[in-house]
Amino acid sequence: MIGKSGKLYVVATPIGNLEDITARALRVLSEVALIAAEDTRHTGKMLLHFGISTTMTSFHDHNERDRIPRILQRLQQGEDVALVSDAGTPLISDPGYELIRRAHRERIEVVPVPGASALLAALCASGLPIHGFVFEGFLPSRPAARRRRLEGLRAELRTIALFESAHRIVASLADMCDILDGEREAVLARELTKVFETVRLDTLFNLYHWVDADPTRQKGEFVIIVQGAQPADVAVDKMRRVLRPLLRQLPLKQAVATAAELTGARRNALYALAVELKQQH
Repeated sequence: MIGKSGKLYVVATPIGNLEDITARALRVLSEVALIAAEDTRHTGKMLLHFGISTTMTSFHDHNERDRIPRILQRLQQGEDVALVSDAGTPLISDPGYELIRRAHRERIEVVPVPGASALLAALCASGLPIHGFVFEGFLPSRPAARRRRLEGLRAELRTIALFESAHRIVASLADMCDILDGEREAVLARELTKVFETVRLDTLFNLYHWVDADPTRQKGEFVIIVQGAQPADVAVDKMRRVLRPLLRQLPLKQAVATAAELTGARRNALYALAVELKQQH
């Protein structure tokens, strides 16, 4: 029963500037029986700064499966536990999903303690539409897989939010220019709330060259916010995907006629696009 079990607090911690921690988070971290931390050394420095001596246990991708039963046992015995990540709000590209799921199944109360989030900070400062957005976390590290993921996002109409690491930022921006279109507006948010914080709005093409030109701009942690596709661009992209295989098999006029039947698009628009595709090959 919930009344007999402890509570699992999901506690947001600062992403850089320690002043961003909330009074409630400090109280919870000082009162719980245990803090499950992604990196106890990192979290330990923060706790030391605020004079908190609560016991910690490590909880990360490599030991999550082993740690969950122990944490659940303590919760079932009536102890409160706080889950924290290295920085920001837990579970946003951080471990903890299965623990939260298991806690709900065991009827253990899960209590969010909101606070800092690199994702939300970047979105709010971006100047791009955020009434609807899609968060993709980190792109795949392998180039081919990363490009496939971006291909799947090319027709996404909502604003796209991504995380990226320092050693892949240049390659990822280059792929975005190639696949999403370098003229799209985007925001590069780097080292948010820290000494070298940067929030820069420009086209993907210009952002790529700006980062590539200076190795110091390639350091730190990145959030990339990309403008969604425009409806007209999505329609053109669909026409291209239909026309390409048809043009390989049929004469131009026949390919245009078939594409018109399949897409419902106007023949003159399809014809102009088919001529353009033919000239590219």
